[in-house]
Amino acid sequence: MGFAHDTIAALVLAADLVNADELTDLVALEAFLDQHQVDPRPRATQADLDAVRALRLRLRAIWQATTSEHLAELINELLRASGARPWLTDHGGGWGWHLHVTDHEATLEHRIAAQAAFAFADLVRLREADRLRRCGAPDCDAVLVDLSKNRSRIYCDTGNCGNRQHVAAYRERRAGRDPDRTGLSPSGIPCLR
Repeated sequence: MGFAHDTIAALVLAADLVNADELTDLVALEAFLDQHQVDPRPRATQADLDAVRALRLRLRAIWQATTSEHLAELINELLRASGARPWLTDHGGGWGWHLHVTDHEATLEHRIAAQAAFAFADLVRLREADRLRRCGAPDCDAVLVDLSKNRSRIYCDTGNCGNRQHVAAYRERRAGRDPDRTGLSPSGIPCLR
């Protein structure tokens, strides 16, 4: 399933915001907004930082919804609270025609909430909400959006979870081998016979 570029950008931004524990000051917020190309925008204020940090909890609730009805309710709340007013634009930059969902003067919180809510609504409409996942690593609470063609993404990008899980599984397999059969001890050191 192919998604519009603005939908993908909003979904990735939402997941990254939920996972963004480093948003502790205005410099970090500006870097986050630059990374996600949130433009044009005025310089972020402390009020913006506080509001965006509070928005993280509302976005996390989307990933925690257990029924499609609850998910739709949360998305509708985001849309209403954001004051979304969608309009088509082609302002250059290689994006082509896409939706802007708030005025440029809207607060950062409302802009991010509206973009995320529209992207989530697309997933629900297309029966693709199962692409919103929590990281499969048992020690991680990060969220992700599985945009892979075969719906195979399990781990987030935030804590090297996939690599850690694969290494742990490899070590477990190695530890379970019989040293007499393989010629290796459980630590992988060759045994003398």
